[in-house]
Amino acid sequence: MSRRITTIAAAAAAAALIASLAGCASNSGSETAGSDANGAAETVKIGVVGKGDPQWPAFVEAAKAEGIDVELIDFGSYEQPNPALTEGELDLNQFQHIVYLAQYNAASGEDLQPIGATAIYPLGLYSKKYDDVKDIPEGETVAVPDDASNQARALLVLQSAGLVELKSGGTIVSDLADVDTAKSKVKVTALEAALIPTALPDVAAAIINNDFVEDAGLSFEDAIAQDDPSDPNALPYVNIFAARADDVDNETYLRLVEIFQTDEDVQAGLLEASGDTAVLLQTPAADLQASLKKVLEDTAVEK
Repeated sequence: MSRRITTIAAAAAAAALIASLAGCASNSGSETAGSDANGAAETVKIGVVGKGDPQWPAFVEAAKAEGIDVELIDFGSYEQPNPALTEGELDLNQFQHIVYLAQYNAASGEDLQPIGATAIYPLGLYSKKYDDVKDIPEGETVAVPDDASNQARALLVLQSAGLVELKSGGTIVSDLADVDTAKSKVKVTALEAALIPTALPDVAAAIINNDFVEDAGLSFEDAIAQDDPSDPNALPYVNIFAARADDVDNETYLRLVEIFQTDEDVQAGLLEASGDTAVLLQTPAADLQASLKKVLEDTAVEK
């Protein structure tokens, strides 16, 4: 749930976040993370989508150097890691942004919580047929992801690109019913995110989640439109590590977040995997959890 948009202001904000996180970490007085009562290395199971991405081998090695064995569990679609975490099959997952997590919690009645940020990514519109949004003819079809959180964001991208108009003006809970078809330039269809790359030749354009851009034979630079992750209103789209509510203060898990956020090889791998599009973040967990609460409240109001 991912360029060149990093500004001086964003860098300053990131520095403040780093300082904040470092301050929180220095106050810990718990036992050393990463070992059990006998001093043996722990194994932490983390669910991901895209186990082959370069940040993950670096992360596993960095964690192991601190006595924490990480087992990555790879999933083929976004629908699987949250139920697996809820059922205890995982200790953490890292694949989603806050809005997606809010949608899961609201639908399932669960209370998974973010415990650390990784990055925020622009969401792009891609096409095999057109090099510019302006070239897309009226009445053509554009595909968006069918999961609620990414669909709302995708529709906002289409609206910003002048392809659709949303009746509400656009919110984090917009869906296809919000598209004003009479005032929109294109038709919109929803498909499972993982299937959109194969469907791209059959539509005028499509919003493709970053995890699947390369599957479509594209690079991130091929996007003909995208949103701006440096916007302060983009916080709900920050990608996160998620844990069960009882584990938000687990020292080992928080140490793993810190390793991910500070290890140079991990961060370089994350940038490589995103085609240098990721805006790397160390947003405090409390801010992420407050954002999740706000999204859940807004979603309840919309309902």
